[in-house]
Amino acid sequence: MKRILLIGSLLCTFSLYAETILKVATLAPEGTNWADALKKLSKELSEKTNGEVKLKMYFGGSQGDEPDVLRKVRVGQLHGGIFTGKTLGDVNGDVRVMELPFTFDSDRAKALKIMIEMAPFFEIGFEKNQFTNLGFFEIGIVYFVSQKKTENIEMLKGLKIWQWEGDDLVTALIKEMNLVSVPLPLPDVLSSLTTGVVEAAYAPPIGIVALQWNTKIKFVVDFPLSYSIGAFLLSNKAWQSIPVKYQQIVKDAAKKCVEMANNNTIQDNIEALAAMKSQGVQFLKFPEKDTKIAKDLRVKIIAKLKGKLFSPEALSKLEKNLKG
Repeated sequence: MKRILLIGSLLCTFSLYAETILKVATLAPEGTNWADALKKLSKELSEKTNGEVKLKMYFGGSQGDEPDVLRKVRVGQLHGGIFTGKTLGDVNGDVRVMELPFTFDSDRAKALKIMIEMAPFFEIGFEKNQFTNLGFFEIGIVYFVSQKKTENIEMLKGLKIWQWEGDDLVTALIKEMNLVSVPLPLPDVLSSLTTGVVEAAYAPPIGIVALQWNTKIKFVVDFPLSYSIGAFLLSNKAWQSIPVKYQQIVKDAAKKCVEMANNNTIQDNIEALAAMKSQGVQFLKFPEKDTKIAKDLRVKIIAKLKGKLFSPEALSKLEKNLKG
């Protein structure tokens, strides 16, 4: 009997000091505002949960490309990740309506507003697919960058353009534009720009600078391609491992982290564009006639992907918000 009581006492003591360690990976490099916001989140969670909930971050792609991270989350090696476009679509394809090409032009404020309005709808999809979303990140307006001068859409043809491996949305865009794509993992783009394997790529300004593509390209095409978003996802299993008494604390702290990161991102994108200009990167402006070509391309891309990558309901909600 004494032995049973002793074991019970030890178990109680262990549970009193048990930790929930959430292992989360991101491509964001150390030293970025994203990384700083996540480090502050880690510190706040530890403080507000008396050390019972801890966030262990892996920065700079140290756990692999986003699809690698997603696979590790699904087998339990990691608990979550900061995922963007293509990988978010692998979890919940409806989210990709936010990134349909030529939808928002350069109006990032409108895009952010619509993302927030559609968030509850997207959350349902994440939940159905066994993930909990702790918040959406704005990454920014996406631009083509190139080593060769391209003064209109037609001149993009023939360029070897990086495509994120397995991205159905970009595949549809490239096919409709008759471009030459080179599918690669994101971390391989820099070396591929160096060796000439690819001659062009696409990303928001902060991504271009953070990934050091600005050191390998000569031109930015000032013709907004799409609006890029990210989300902080935990597997439902990981979320449920957090003691119930701390779950709201985690949600509130994550919300504050995301808001901080989003506010910083707006300024970071402005500064990244300015930095590239100061480094001698040239900004090209496509002619007005290409705007109509772009809108026609959008219609064709939607026709290819509706009901496949994203649901008609998701598209309907987006179009309603665009008109509102």
